[in-house]
Amino acid sequence: MTYILGLTGGIATGKSTVSRYFSDKGYAVVDADVVARRVVEPGTEGLANIVAHFGTEIIQKDGTLNREKLGAMIFSDAEKRETLNNLLSAQIRRTIMADTETLVNANQPLIVLDIPLLYEAGYETHCDAVMVVYTTEAVQLERLMARNNLTEEEALNRIASQEPIETKKDRADIVIDNNGPLNHTYEQVETWLKNNII
Repeated sequence: MTYILGLTGGIATGKSTVSRYFSDKGYAVVDADVVARRVVEPGTEGLANIVAHFGTEIIQKDGTLNREKLGAMIFSDAEKRETLNNLLSAQIRRTIMADTETLVNANQPLIVLDIPLLYEAGYETHCDAVMVVYTTEAVQLERLMARNNLTEEEALNRIASQEPIETKKDRADIVIDNNGPLNHTYEQVETWLKNNII
């Protein structure tokens, strides 16, 4: 029987670190960010739709999407962000569900659905449980500014584009506290694995 774990968090709370830990342990991970890149590769319907709405200036010389330029456009504009989500969400969902089905059919014991906007997009209904990687909002802001070299205003805009981390924490089945050192984070994940999967 396959266990489907939803994995989410807020921007810069450490979700990707935990996702990598699962992957390094040999568990199957379906990464929504990887899927999102696949559906906008050159020649795809997804990329054509984005160009139709946002213009050719978001295409680089090699024909690929300029993600930084698109990101700068949408993070400060809720309407544009919603437009982008509407353009791609159905294709992303179809691909995630197809990848998950393939892994279920391969009898994987655990499939981790690594999805930043898991709750916002309603993916929790496809999961046996949801794990939220949590930091306080102050730690989240500090890490995001340092990681992406952003001003406080830019970082706050990006954080505000997602459901608040405190809300996600309250909705979670499992909370991984990532305020401290990484070994403490990994210990919590390992404990969950031993109690549920291994």
